[in-house]
Amino acid sequence: MMDFAIFWDWLSFAIRWLHVVTGIAWIGSSFYFVALDLGLRQRPGLPAGAHGEEWQVHGGGFYHIQKYLVAPAEMPDHLTWFKWEAYSTWLTGFALLCVVYYAGADLFLIDRNVLDVSAPVAIGLSLASIALGWILYDLLCKSPLGGNDTTLMLVLYAILVAMAWGYTQLFTGRAAFLHLGAFTATIMSANVFMVIIPNQKIVVADLIAGRKPDPKYGKIAKTRSLHNNYLTLPVVFLMLSNHYPLAFATEYNWVIASIIFIIGVLIRHYFNTVHARKGNPTWTWLAAAVLFVIVIWLSTVPKALTGDTKVSAAGEAFIASSHFPAVRDTVLGRCAMCHAAEPAYEGIYHAPKNVVLETDTAIAEHAREIYLQAGRSHAMPPGNVTFVTPEERALIVAWYEGARAP
Repeated sequence: MMDFAIFWDWLSFAIRWLHVVTGIAWIGSSFYFVALDLGLRQRPGLPAGAHGEEWQVHGGGFYHIQKYLVAPAEMPDHLTWFKWEAYSTWLTGFALLCVVYYAGADLFLIDRNVLDVSAPVAIGLSLASIALGWILYDLLCKSPLGGNDTTLMLVLYAILVAMAWGYTQLFTGRAAFLHLGAFTATIMSANVFMVIIPNQKIVVADLIAGRKPDPKYGKIAKTRSLHNNYLTLPVVFLMLSNHYPLAFATEYNWVIASIIFIIGVLIRHYFNTVHARKGNPTWTWLAAAVLFVIVIWLSTVPKALTGDTKVSAAGEAFIASSHFPAVRDTVLGRCAMCHAAEPAYEGIYHAPKNVVLETDTAIAEHAREIYLQAGRSHAMPPGNVTFVTPEERALIVAWYEGARAP
Protein backbone atom coordinates (compact mmCIF):
# COMPACT_ATOMS: atom_id res chain seq x y z
CA MET A 1 0.00 0.00 0.00
CA MET A 2 1.33 3.45 -0.94
CA ASP A 3 2.51 5.56 1.99
CA PHE A 4 0.36 8.66 2.52
CA ALA A 5 3.38 11.00 2.63
CA ILE A 6 4.50 9.78 -0.80
CA PHE A 7 1.01 10.24 -2.24
CA TRP A 8 0.76 13.73 -0.72
CA ASP A 9 4.15 14.75 -2.09
CA TRP A 10 3.16 13.61 -5.58
CA LEU A 11 -0.19 15.39 -5.25
CA SER A 12 1.67 18.59 -4.39
CA PHE A 13 3.96 18.09 -7.38
CA ALA A 14 1.02 17.47 -9.73
CA ILE A 15 -0.85 20.58 -8.58
CA ARG A 16 2.35 22.65 -8.76
CA TRP A 17 2.92 21.45 -12.33
CA LEU A 18 -0.66 22.31 -13.31
CA HIS A 19 -0.29 25.70 -11.64
CA VAL A 20 2.84 26.42 -13.67
CA VAL A 21 1.12 25.35 -16.91
CA THR A 22 -1.95 27.51 -16.33
CA GLY A 23 0.25 30.38 -15.16
CA ILE A 24 2.26 30.24 -18.38
CA ALA A 25 -0.98 30.34 -20.39
CA TRP A 26 -2.32 33.34 -18.46
CA ILE A 27 0.90 35.34 -18.37
CA GLY A 28 1.58 34.57 -22.02
CA SER A 29 -1.82 35.76 -23.23
CA SER A 30 -1.66 38.82 -20.94
CA PHE A 31 1.76 39.88 -22.17
CA TYR A 32 0.77 39.25 -25.77
CA PHE A 33 -2.37 41.35 -25.68
CA VAL A 34 -0.71 44.23 -23.84
CA ALA A 35 2.09 44.24 -26.44
CA LEU A 36 -0.49 44.02 -29.22
CA ASP A 37 -2.53 46.86 -27.78
CA LEU A 38 0.51 49.10 -27.41
CA GLY A 39 1.68 48.31 -30.95
CA LEU A 40 -1.57 49.11 -32.77
CA ARG A 41 -1.27 51.59 -35.64
CA GLN A 42 -3.89 53.87 -37.05
CA ARG A 43 -4.27 54.53 -40.74
CA PRO A 44 -6.85 56.00 -43.12
CA GLY A 45 -9.43 53.53 -44.32
CA LEU A 46 -9.87 51.50 -41.16
CA PRO A 47 -13.39 50.12 -40.66
CA ALA A 48 -15.77 52.32 -38.67
CA GLY A 49 -15.09 51.99 -34.96
CA ALA A 50 -11.66 50.39 -35.42
CA HIS A 51 -9.01 51.94 -33.18
CA GLY A 52 -5.96 50.48 -34.90
CA GLU A 53 -4.43 47.47 -36.59
CA GLU A 54 -1.32 45.32 -36.50
CA TRP A 55 0.33 42.99 -38.97
CA GLN A 56 2.24 40.09 -37.43
CA VAL A 57 4.08 37.07 -38.76
CA HIS A 58 4.37 33.79 -36.88
CA GLY A 59 4.39 30.09 -37.57
CA GLY A 60 4.79 30.47 -41.33
CA GLY A 61 1.85 32.82 -41.83
CA PHE A 62 0.72 36.43 -41.56
CA TYR A 63 -1.89 37.76 -39.16
CA HIS A 64 -3.91 40.92 -39.70
CA ILE A 65 -5.43 42.11 -36.42
CA GLN A 66 -7.79 45.03 -35.88
CA LYS A 67 -8.98 46.36 -32.52
CA TYR A 68 -12.31 48.04 -31.89
CA LEU A 69 -11.95 50.38 -28.94
CA VAL A 70 -15.55 49.92 -27.84
CA ALA A 71 -17.15 47.30 -30.10
CA PRO A 72 -17.81 46.57 -33.76
CA ALA A 73 -21.12 47.63 -35.27
CA GLU A 74 -22.45 44.07 -35.14
CA MET A 75 -21.80 41.00 -33.02
CA PRO A 76 -19.29 38.74 -34.84
CA ASP A 77 -20.23 35.14 -35.56
CA HIS A 78 -17.26 33.80 -33.60
CA LEU A 79 -15.80 35.29 -30.44
CA THR A 80 -12.92 33.82 -28.40
CA TRP A 81 -12.85 34.61 -24.69
CA PHE A 82 -9.69 34.70 -22.62
CA LYS A 83 -10.66 34.02 -19.03
CA TRP A 84 -10.05 30.42 -18.02
CA GLU A 85 -6.29 30.93 -18.04
CA ALA A 86 -6.69 33.40 -15.16
CA TYR A 87 -9.33 31.35 -13.34
CA SER A 88 -7.35 28.11 -13.59
CA THR A 89 -4.14 29.77 -12.40
CA TRP A 90 -5.85 31.07 -9.27
CA LEU A 91 -7.70 27.81 -8.58
CA THR A 92 -4.57 25.67 -8.89
CA GLY A 93 -2.60 28.17 -6.83
CA PHE A 94 -5.19 28.06 -4.07
CA ALA A 95 -5.22 24.26 -4.22
CA LEU A 96 -1.43 24.28 -3.79
CA LEU A 97 -1.78 26.66 -0.85
CA CYS A 98 -4.21 24.21 0.77
CA VAL A 99 -2.10 21.10 0.10
CA VAL A 100 1.25 22.56 1.18
CA TYR A 101 0.61 25.37 3.64
CA TYR A 102 -2.77 24.57 5.17
CA ALA A 103 -2.36 20.80 5.42
CA GLY A 104 1.23 21.32 6.61
CA ALA A 105 0.51 24.42 8.70
CA ASP A 106 2.65 23.38 11.66
CA LEU A 107 5.68 22.97 9.41
CA PHE A 108 5.31 25.52 6.60
CA LEU A 109 2.82 28.17 7.77
CA ILE A 110 3.33 28.70 11.51
CA ASP A 111 6.54 29.97 13.09
CA ARG A 112 5.87 29.84 16.83
CA ASN A 113 8.77 32.20 17.43
CA VAL A 114 6.87 34.79 15.37
CA LEU A 115 3.25 34.11 16.34
CA ASP A 116 2.23 31.15 18.47
CA VAL A 117 -1.23 30.26 17.14
CA SER A 118 -3.10 27.08 16.27
CA ALA A 119 -3.36 25.84 12.67
CA PRO A 120 -7.05 26.88 12.29
CA VAL A 121 -6.24 30.40 13.46
CA ALA A 122 -3.27 30.67 11.09
CA ILE A 123 -5.37 29.43 8.17
CA GLY A 124 -8.12 31.89 9.09
CA LEU A 125 -5.61 34.76 9.09
CA SER A 126 -4.34 33.59 5.71
CA LEU A 127 -7.78 33.50 4.08
CA ALA A 128 -8.88 36.80 5.61
CA SER A 129 -5.73 38.62 4.46
CA ILE A 130 -6.05 37.38 0.88
CA ALA A 131 -9.70 38.46 0.71
CA LEU A 132 -8.80 41.83 2.27
CA GLY A 133 -6.39 42.52 -0.58
CA TRP A 134 -9.10 42.42 -3.23
CA ILE A 135 -11.55 44.45 -1.14
CA LEU A 136 -9.04 47.26 -0.50
CA TYR A 137 -7.84 47.34 -4.09
CA ASP A 138 -11.35 47.36 -5.58
CA LEU A 139 -12.46 50.16 -3.24
CA LEU A 140 -9.41 52.18 -4.25
CA CYS A 141 -10.14 51.71 -7.95
CA LYS A 142 -13.73 52.87 -7.46
CA SER A 143 -12.69 55.84 -5.31
CA PRO A 144 -11.63 59.26 -6.66
CA LEU A 145 -8.04 57.92 -6.64
CA GLY A 146 -9.05 55.49 -9.38
CA GLY A 147 -9.06 58.28 -11.93
CA ASN A 148 -5.29 58.66 -11.70
CA ASP A 149 -3.31 55.50 -12.51
CA THR A 150 -0.04 56.81 -11.06
CA THR A 151 -1.55 57.82 -7.72
CA LEU A 152 -3.51 54.60 -7.52
CA MET A 153 -0.44 52.44 -8.12
CA LEU A 154 1.57 54.38 -5.51
CA VAL A 155 -1.15 53.79 -2.92
CA LEU A 156 -1.36 50.13 -3.91
CA TYR A 157 2.42 49.86 -3.56
CA ALA A 158 2.21 51.29 -0.04
CA ILE A 159 -0.38 48.63 0.80
CA LEU A 160 1.86 45.89 -0.63
CA VAL A 161 4.82 47.10 1.45
CA ALA A 162 2.65 47.10 4.56
CA MET A 163 1.45 43.58 3.77
CA ALA A 164 5.03 42.42 3.14
CA TRP A 165 5.93 43.53 6.65
CA GLY A 166 2.67 42.30 8.14
CA TYR A 167 2.99 38.78 6.76
CA THR A 168 6.43 38.42 8.34
CA GLN A 169 4.75 39.17 11.70
CA LEU A 170 2.28 36.32 11.19
CA PHE A 171 3.92 33.43 9.37
CA THR A 172 7.22 31.77 8.50
CA GLY A 173 9.39 33.71 6.06
CA ARG A 174 8.60 31.16 3.34
CA ALA A 175 4.86 31.50 3.92
CA ALA A 176 5.10 35.30 4.14
CA PHE A 177 6.49 35.55 0.61
CA LEU A 178 4.02 33.00 -0.71
CA HIS A 179 1.11 34.90 0.84
CA LEU A 180 2.26 38.22 -0.54
CA GLY A 181 2.25 36.56 -3.96
CA ALA A 182 -1.21 35.08 -3.33
CA PHE A 183 -2.44 38.47 -2.06
CA THR A 184 -1.33 40.10 -5.32
CA ALA A 185 -2.39 37.25 -7.60
CA THR A 186 -5.88 37.29 -6.08
CA ILE A 187 -6.19 40.97 -7.01
CA MET A 188 -5.16 40.08 -10.55
CA SER A 189 -7.51 37.11 -10.89
CA ALA A 190 -10.41 38.98 -9.33
CA ASN A 191 -9.82 41.79 -11.82
CA VAL A 192 -10.56 39.30 -14.57
CA PHE A 193 -13.44 37.51 -12.80
CA MET A 194 -15.14 40.51 -11.16
CA VAL A 195 -14.47 43.36 -13.61
CA ILE A 196 -12.91 42.60 -17.00
CA ILE A 197 -15.10 39.68 -18.09
CA PRO A 198 -18.39 41.11 -16.66
CA ASN A 199 -17.73 44.41 -18.45
CA GLN A 200 -17.07 42.59 -21.70
CA LYS A 201 -20.29 40.63 -21.25
CA ILE A 202 -22.22 43.89 -20.86
CA VAL A 203 -20.78 45.10 -24.16
CA VAL A 204 -21.65 41.81 -25.88
CA ALA A 205 -25.20 41.94 -24.50
CA ASP A 206 -25.61 45.47 -25.86
CA LEU A 207 -24.42 44.35 -29.30
CA ILE A 208 -26.83 41.42 -29.36
CA ALA A 209 -29.69 43.73 -28.32
CA GLY A 210 -28.77 46.28 -31.00
CA ARG A 211 -27.73 48.94 -28.47
CA LYS A 212 -24.61 51.08 -28.70
CA PRO A 213 -22.21 49.92 -25.95
CA ASP A 214 -21.02 52.41 -23.35
CA PRO A 215 -17.25 52.97 -23.83
CA LYS A 216 -16.70 53.25 -20.04
CA TYR A 217 -16.83 49.46 -19.64
CA GLY A 218 -13.96 48.92 -22.04
CA LYS A 219 -11.92 51.71 -20.44
CA ILE A 220 -12.33 50.24 -16.95
CA ALA A 221 -11.41 46.76 -18.17
CA LYS A 222 -8.31 48.09 -19.95
CA THR A 223 -7.14 49.89 -16.78
CA ARG A 224 -7.49 46.73 -14.67
CA SER A 225 -5.66 44.73 -17.35
CA LEU A 226 -2.79 47.23 -17.28
CA HIS A 227 -2.55 46.87 -13.49
CA ASN A 228 -2.31 43.11 -13.91
CA ASN A 229 0.45 43.58 -16.45
CA TYR A 230 2.65 45.50 -14.00
CA LEU A 231 2.00 43.14 -11.09
CA THR A 232 2.85 39.92 -12.93
CA LEU A 233 6.64 39.77 -12.61
CA PRO A 234 6.76 40.37 -8.83
CA VAL A 235 4.19 37.59 -8.36
CA VAL A 236 6.37 35.19 -10.36
CA PHE A 237 9.36 36.05 -8.15
CA LEU A 238 7.37 35.55 -4.96
CA MET A 239 6.04 32.18 -6.14
CA LEU A 240 9.58 30.99 -6.95
CA SER A 241 11.07 32.39 -3.75
CA ASN A 242 10.26 29.36 -1.57
CA HIS A 243 13.29 27.65 -3.13
CA TYR A 244 15.66 30.44 -2.04
CA PRO A 245 16.10 31.01 1.72
CA LEU A 246 18.33 34.03 1.13
CA ALA A 247 15.19 35.76 -0.17
CA PHE A 248 12.55 34.72 2.36
CA ALA A 249 14.51 33.74 5.50
CA THR A 250 16.56 36.83 6.24
CA GLU A 251 15.97 39.67 8.68
CA TYR A 252 14.94 42.16 6.00
CA ASN A 253 12.88 39.78 3.86
CA TRP A 254 9.94 42.19 3.73
CA VAL A 255 12.20 44.94 2.38
CA ILE A 256 13.47 42.53 -0.27
CA ALA A 257 9.90 41.74 -1.31
CA SER A 258 9.08 45.45 -1.49
CA ILE A 259 12.07 46.15 -3.75
CA ILE A 260 11.13 43.25 -6.03
CA PHE A 261 7.85 45.02 -6.86
CA ILE A 262 9.82 48.04 -8.06
CA ILE A 263 12.15 45.87 -10.14
CA GLY A 264 9.17 44.13 -11.76
CA VAL A 265 7.55 47.46 -12.64
CA LEU A 266 10.81 48.76 -14.15
CA ILE A 267 11.15 45.70 -16.39
CA ARG A 268 7.54 45.88 -17.55
CA HIS A 269 7.94 49.62 -18.20
CA TYR A 270 10.81 48.85 -20.53
CA PHE A 271 8.88 46.32 -22.59
CA ASN A 272 5.68 48.37 -22.62
CA THR A 273 7.59 51.43 -23.84
CA VAL A 274 9.32 49.47 -26.59
CA HIS A 275 6.08 47.79 -27.70
CA ALA A 276 4.42 51.22 -27.86
CA ARG A 277 7.31 52.45 -30.03
CA LYS A 278 7.98 55.29 -27.60
CA GLY A 279 11.69 54.75 -27.19
CA ASN A 280 14.21 52.35 -25.72
CA PRO A 281 14.52 53.14 -21.98
CA THR A 282 17.55 50.98 -21.22
CA TRP A 283 18.00 52.92 -17.98
CA THR A 284 15.31 50.68 -16.48
CA TRP A 285 17.64 47.67 -16.70
CA LEU A 286 20.44 49.57 -14.96
CA ALA A 287 18.06 50.68 -12.22
CA ALA A 288 16.76 47.12 -11.84
CA ALA A 289 20.32 45.76 -11.62
CA VAL A 290 21.27 48.30 -8.92
CA LEU A 291 18.16 47.40 -6.91
CA PHE A 292 18.93 43.70 -7.27
CA VAL A 293 22.44 44.28 -5.89
CA ILE A 294 20.79 45.98 -2.92
CA VAL A 295 18.57 42.90 -2.53
CA ILE A 296 21.67 40.68 -2.47
CA TRP A 297 23.26 42.91 0.16
CA LEU A 298 20.15 42.88 2.31
CA SER A 299 20.05 39.08 2.17
CA THR A 300 23.66 38.53 3.21
CA VAL A 301 24.69 41.36 5.53
CA PRO A 302 22.15 40.88 8.34
CA LYS A 303 23.06 37.19 8.96
CA ALA A 304 19.83 36.65 10.92
CA LEU A 305 18.06 33.65 9.45
CA THR A 306 14.72 32.67 10.93
CA GLY A 307 14.16 29.17 12.23
CA ASP A 308 11.96 27.13 14.52
CA THR A 309 13.26 26.31 17.97
CA LYS A 310 10.17 24.70 19.50
CA VAL A 311 9.34 21.11 18.72
CA SER A 312 5.79 20.25 17.65
CA ALA A 313 3.73 17.34 18.92
CA ALA A 314 4.61 15.39 15.76
CA GLY A 315 8.28 16.20 16.31
CA GLU A 316 8.13 14.82 19.84
CA ALA A 317 6.92 11.50 18.44
CA PHE A 318 9.91 11.30 16.11
CA ILE A 319 12.34 12.05 18.94
CA ALA A 320 10.67 9.44 21.15
CA SER A 321 11.11 6.72 18.52
CA SER A 322 13.55 3.94 19.37
CA HIS A 323 15.10 4.45 15.93
CA PHE A 324 15.86 8.13 16.56
CA PRO A 325 19.38 7.79 18.04
CA ALA A 326 20.58 5.86 15.01
CA VAL A 327 18.81 8.18 12.58
CA ARG A 328 20.30 11.20 14.34
CA ASP A 329 23.79 9.70 13.95
CA THR A 330 23.11 9.17 10.25
CA VAL A 331 21.85 12.70 9.72
CA LEU A 332 24.69 14.29 11.66
CA GLY A 333 27.25 12.18 9.85
CA ARG A 334 25.82 12.25 6.33
CA CYS A 335 23.77 15.46 6.08
CA ALA A 336 24.96 18.04 8.60
CA MET A 337 28.15 18.88 6.74
CA CYS A 338 25.92 20.90 4.37
CA HIS A 339 22.81 21.37 6.49
CA ALA A 340 24.58 23.35 9.19
CA ALA A 341 24.72 26.92 10.42
CA GLU A 342 28.29 26.98 9.07
CA PRO A 343 28.51 24.26 6.39
CA ALA A 344 31.80 22.39 6.23
CA TYR A 345 31.35 21.06 2.67
CA GLU A 346 33.48 22.90 0.13
CA GLY A 347 31.50 25.38 -1.97
CA ILE A 348 28.45 25.38 0.34
CA TYR A 349 28.16 28.68 2.21
CA HIS A 350 24.57 28.53 3.41
CA ALA A 351 22.50 25.53 4.45
CA PRO A 352 20.47 24.42 1.37
CA LYS A 353 16.92 25.77 1.65
CA ASN A 354 17.88 27.06 5.10
CA VAL A 355 17.45 23.54 6.53
CA VAL A 356 19.87 23.24 9.46
CA LEU A 357 20.02 19.69 10.90
CA GLU A 358 22.25 20.06 13.94
CA THR A 359 19.79 19.49 16.80
CA ASP A 360 17.26 16.84 17.77
CA THR A 361 14.45 19.37 17.33
CA ALA A 362 15.54 20.36 13.84
CA ILE A 363 15.87 16.72 12.73
CA ALA A 364 12.43 15.89 14.12
CA GLU A 365 10.79 18.93 12.55
CA HIS A 366 12.24 18.01 9.14
CA ALA A 367 11.41 14.31 9.46
CA ARG A 368 9.12 14.30 6.45
CA GLU A 369 11.70 15.89 4.14
CA ILE A 370 14.42 13.54 5.40
CA TYR A 371 12.10 10.58 4.81
CA LEU A 372 11.19 11.63 1.26
CA GLN A 373 14.59 12.98 0.20
CA ALA A 374 16.93 10.43 1.79
CA GLY A 375 14.70 7.51 2.76
CA ARG A 376 12.15 6.83 0.06
CA SER A 377 14.27 8.45 -2.65
CA HIS A 378 17.98 9.02 -3.23
CA ALA A 379 17.61 12.75 -3.91
CA MET A 380 19.79 13.55 -0.91
CA PRO A 381 22.65 13.80 -0.63
CA PRO A 382 23.26 14.80 -4.27
CA GLY A 383 25.13 12.02 -6.04
CA ASN A 384 25.24 10.26 -2.67
CA VAL A 385 28.47 12.15 -2.01
CA THR A 386 28.46 11.18 1.66
CA PHE A 387 27.85 7.47 0.88
CA VAL A 388 24.54 6.91 2.66
CA THR A 389 24.09 3.13 2.77
CA PRO A 390 20.91 1.23 1.84
CA GLU A 391 20.66 0.14 5.47
CA GLU A 392 20.73 3.76 6.66
CA ARG A 393 18.03 4.71 4.17
CA ALA A 394 15.91 1.76 5.31
CA LEU A 395 16.38 2.90 8.91
CA ILE A 396 15.10 6.39 8.03
CA VAL A 397 12.02 4.82 6.42
CA ALA A 398 11.38 2.62 9.47
CA TRP A 399 11.85 5.59 11.81
CA TYR A 400 9.43 7.87 9.97
CA GLU A 401 6.74 5.30 9.24
CA GLY A 402 6.98 3.87 12.74
CA ALA A 403 6.53 7.25 14.39
CA ARG A 404 3.62 8.08 12.08
CA ALA A 405 1.82 4.80 12.70
CA PRO A 406 -1.31 5.11 14.90
